[in-house]
This record gives sequence, C-alpha cells and structure tokens, in this order.
Amino acid sequence: MSPGLLSLLVIIFIVALVGTIVAFKQEERKIKQYEEEGDSIEEQLRRSHEYETSSLKSNVPSLLIIYAVTIIVSLIVFTVYIL
Repeated sequence: MSPGLLSLLVIIFIVALVGTIVAFKQEERKIKQYEEEGDSIEEQLRRSHEYETSSLKSNVPSLLIIYAVTIIVSLIVFTVYIL
C-alpha cells in the first residue's frame, strides 16, 4: 500500500474519531450541568424525555454523517488502490 494512501486513511480515521469525541463531550457537559443544578425524580424524568427527542435530532444525524463520509471515502480509496 502506498504511503499516500495509508496517510489518507489515517487522516480519515482521525477525523471520524474527533467527530465522535466532540459528540461525546457535548453530552458529558450536559450531564455535569444537570448534576450541578441538583437532581430530583421529576427532573430526571423530564431530562430523559428531553434527551430522547433531542439526541435523535442532533447527535444521531451528526454521527451518521461522520461515519457515512468516512465509509464512502474509504471505499473510494480502496477502489483506487485496487485499480
């Protein structure tokens, strides 16, 4: 495998990893904020419902885009390598 191709694959992997870590850090900040504000059963239930709706609208599409681009570019690079 050529060094240029290997470098491109490593860069793609790093971009996907960074995108995943950014999404994780966003959720981690929310959890810390909730812990600082205090916790009650009602608040936990409200946040649980809020998380279920907002996560599907923000985090899941972001991760789908990150991994779709990564897979597509990797397949293109693999095809170029084979040809």
